[in-house]
Formats: sequence, structure tokens, C-alpha cells
Amino acid sequence: MWFRQKNASSKQDASAVNCQAQLASINSNGVELAITELIRYQNKTALIDLSARKNIHGQMSGNYLSRNKGRGMEVDEVRHYQTGDDIRAIDWRVTARTGKTHTKLFREELERPVLIATDLSANMHFGSQLLFKSVQAAHVASLVAWHAKNRGDRLGGIVFNQHEHLELKPRSRKEGVLHYLHALTSLHQYQYSIQNKAVTEQSANNPSSSNVNTSNLSANNLGYFNENCARIRQLAKPGSLVYLITDAQPIKDMLINNPQQQTDLSQEISALRHLTQISQHCELVICLITDPLEQELPASSVKLNVTLTDGNNRQQLTLGDKNTASTYKQQAETVFEQCSKLLTKAGARVISFSAGQTLEQQLKDGMLFCKK
Repeated sequence: MWFRQKNASSKQDASAVNCQAQLASINSNGVELAITELIRYQNKTALIDLSARKNIHGQMSGNYLSRNKGRGMEVDEVRHYQTGDDIRAIDWRVTARTGKTHTKLFREELERPVLIATDLSANMHFGSQLLFKSVQAAHVASLVAWHAKNRGDRLGGIVFNQHEHLELKPRSRKEGVLHYLHALTSLHQYQYSIQNKAVTEQSANNPSSSNVNTSNLSANNLGYFNENCARIRQLAKPGSLVYLITDAQPIKDMLINNPQQQTDLSQEISALRHLTQISQHCELVICLITDPLEQELPASSVKLNVTLTDGNNRQQLTLGDKNTASTYKQQAETVFEQCSKLLTKAGARVISFSAGQTLEQQLKDGMLFCKK
């Protein structure tokens, strides 16, 4: 028994040392958010590729080649002259060489603004191993922002939680990136201070409270989520690249409360309708942030009853029981798959990120949206 305890203790120590080393490598403490840890992603932009994967229908000239032929600087092809072609586009060299009139066709160059919507609500301020989901979401947003800046795209978007949201109009160059990063850190710190205050007051006033009102919580979460998706729809211009970085917990709550899916959630949840409208005119990418504890229970050699709390709600779980662990994992996988299907049905490209591992390591392992 002593030997087993010693091995367990040594494994925990090794895990703690590993976590500290990973946090030090990204200049983060895993809980709070600092501007310095977001600026470091300026040199990591080669890990991703934001090239357009959909037909661009923008209205302004820019750096991207449209699939529609028109007036531009990029020559697409040379063909025989046809009645109605612009004589200014005649290729005189090919015409002289072949003896037949040829004309140039150009590919239009369009601008693609990048909009990033980052969810920093209360449910995102949770983490069981390495980072809070909110911190990982900010890291993803920062990497996308710096990559957009290097490509010459204008960057804007919103940062929101369940109380408020900050809107940032698209700006070019480094100014747009720093403006967005500042919004991330300020709103994250605001939400962090609110939750700390709530937990402190709850512990002082009623430490044994176990009130749980899941229906009201789900309704409130869905309300702010719907509103912010509607606002993204209003801000996104045709041809934009839209990134929504969230854990989609409001949608998961609806799935949990309707396990048999007796109603069509795609019609009941207005956020999904807004996302569908966005995907029809823009390229929509949804980054789902998950935590390892949301996927499966930690392994334990003995049965332990543990209590999880966010300061208001409490839930008891049994560790070390195979049946409980199997049921928990199966239910978590089902909810995640159903949520991903709903978002994919809305026209989004869904990518999953874990808060239990550094973003850089996940990208290097080729698990996500590296160059394809």
C-alpha cells in the first residue's frame, strides 16, 4: 500500500512539473491572461494557413484572387479574341506570334476582412489540467489575428461574455491586432474578477449551498449566445472570413436537456439560424474549445466521491468506478458529436482545441487546421 501511494505521489509530482514547464514555455499561468503571452504568437503564424477555401464575393480590391474572371492585375489565361472582348486586353505578342488575335483574361483581386468572435463567458473560465478554456480561446484568436495581419487582411470582430460585448471595426496592419488583443485581455480580466468576487461571497455567506437551476442557466446562456451570433451576422460582410471561438456550451446544454431530440434544435436555437446565414456569404470556421474533464473522468485506483463547484452550482462525481467513467465518457462524446453535427449543418468548418495542451503542440502534431 505504501509503495502504491508513493508511485501515485511521484506521478502527480511529475505531472505538476510538466504542467509548469508547459506554462513557462508560453509565458502563462493558465488562469489569467496577459498581453505578453498573446504577442508571442506573432512569430508562430507559419503554423496555420488562412487561404480562402470558398468562392470570394467581396466588393473591394485586395490580396485574394476571385474565382470570377474580371478586371485585375493577375492574368488567368490567354484565349482567342471573341466578339465583345475588351480590345485593351489584346495580347499583341501572342497575336503576332500566332497570326491570330488573342486576348488576356484576368482574375479579380478582392479583399477579405477577417472577423474573430471570441467567447469569454463564465463557462469558458474553467480548466482542469493546463489552461482555462478562455485562455486557450484567446491564444487561438491571437494566432489567427497575427496571421491575418501578415497576409495584409483587415482584422476586426467582437469579444463577448454573458454580460457585455466589445465590437472592433476592421483595421489593417498591427494596429488592428493590438486593438483586438487589448479587448481580449480587458474583458477576460473583467470576467475573472467578477467570478472571483462571486465565489468569495458565496463561500462567506453560504459555503454549503448546493442550489442548481439548470433550466434557468441554460436559458440565460442561450440568450446571450443567440444575441452575439446575431451581431456577428450583422457585422460580417460578404466574402469575409469569420472565426467563432467558443465551447458552444449553450448548445450543449440544450442537447443535454433534450437527449431524445424531440424538437428540431436547428430551428429552436436562433444562433444556428444566424450561423447558417453567415456561412452562405462568408467562410465560417468555428473553433470548439474543450477541457479534458469534459471528455472523461480522471483515472483513480480507488473509489473517491468528489464535488465540483463553480461557486454557485455543485455536482458530485465518483472516481474509480468503471461503469460511471464509461457512462460519463459515452454521454460526453454523444453531446459533442451532436453539437458538431449541428454546427456543420449550419455550414461551418468545425475544429476542436483542447485546453489541456498548448496550442502550439496541438498544431505541430497535425491534429487541427495546419496547411491542407
